[in-house]
Amino acid sequence: MAILVNAESRVVVQGITGAAGSFHARQCLAYGTRIVAGVTPGRGGETFDDKVPVFDTVARAVGETGADVSLIFVPPPGAADAILEAFSAGVKLVVCITEGVPVVDMIRVRRVYDDLRGKGVRLLGPNCPGVITPGDAGKGCKVGIMPGHIHRTGHIGVVSRSGTLTYEAVWQLSQLGIGQSTCVGIGGDPVSGLDFVDVLEMFNADPDTHGVILIGEIGGGAEERAAAYIKEHMKKPVAGFIAGRTAPPGKRMGHAGAIIAGGKGKAADKVAALEAAGVRVAPSPAEMGATLKSML
Repeated sequence: MAILVNAESRVVVQGITGAAGSFHARQCLAYGTRIVAGVTPGRGGETFDDKVPVFDTVARAVGETGADVSLIFVPPPGAADAILEAFSAGVKLVVCITEGVPVVDMIRVRRVYDDLRGKGVRLLGPNCPGVITPGDAGKGCKVGIMPGHIHRTGHIGVVSRSGTLTYEAVWQLSQLGIGQSTCVGIGGDPVSGLDFVDVLEMFNADPDTHGVILIGEIGGGAEERAAAYIKEHMKKPVAGFIAGRTAPPGKRMGHAGAIIAGGKGKAADKVAALEAAGVRVAPSPAEMGATLKSML
C-alpha cells in the first residue's frame, strides 16, 4: 500500500504543452506514471509526444479518460483557476507545482477546498515538488518534479515543507538501504492544501509505512500542530529536521511562509515541541537519514 498515489492513479497534466509541463510530464511518463490526458485550452485534439491526448478542458479530459489526479503547471496568474477547474471536474487529488501563486487567489481556493475535503478531495501545494510512491518497472507513480532515480521502494514515509530537503532525505535513506513508501512535499506557502497533520494521519493509517521523516522550517505553526498530533496519536517512529535555525529574526528565508513574526515560528520552539512529542530531531540536514535509522 501507499498514500495519495499508486501505480493505478490516472493523471491529467494541466499545462502539458508548456515548457515546464512538457518537460516534467516526460519525466513522469519515463518513471511509469499513467498520464492519461493533458489540458491546454485551444490545443484540444492534439497528442502530446504521440502518447497523451490533449483536451481543452479538465472536465472533458476526466470524462473521456477517467483521470483522478491532476498535476498543474499553469503559470501563477491562472494557477488558482486551474485548481478550481480540477475540483469542478471531479478530480480527487490536485497537485499544484506552480510557485508564486498570489495569496489572495489561494484564499479563494482554500474556501472551496474546505467545503470539498469532507468529500475526499485533496489538494497538495501550490509551490511544492509533488508526491511520489516509488516502484520499479511501472509499479510506482511520480506526480511532480522530484528526481525519480533517487527513490527506492520501502516502508518510510517522508513529508516536508522543503523540496530540496525532501530529495536530500530520500537520497540519504536510499544510500542507507532504506526504501520509502510515499514521499510528500506539502510546500511552503502560507495558504495551501494538505499540511503535516493531514499527511501524518495517512501515514499512521498506512500498514506499509513503518516510520516517518518530517522536515519543517521556520515560520508558521505547522510543526507545532504536527507535534501535538504525534504526541497524541502517532504509533510509528518519527525523525525530524527544522531548517532555518540560523535565520535572522524577521527576515524571510526562501519560502513565502518561512518568516518569523510576532515572536512565533522560531526554530528552537519547533524543535522543542517535536522533541517533547518523542520526535528525534536531526542536528543537521546531513544526519536526517541516520537519525531515522537509529529509531528503527
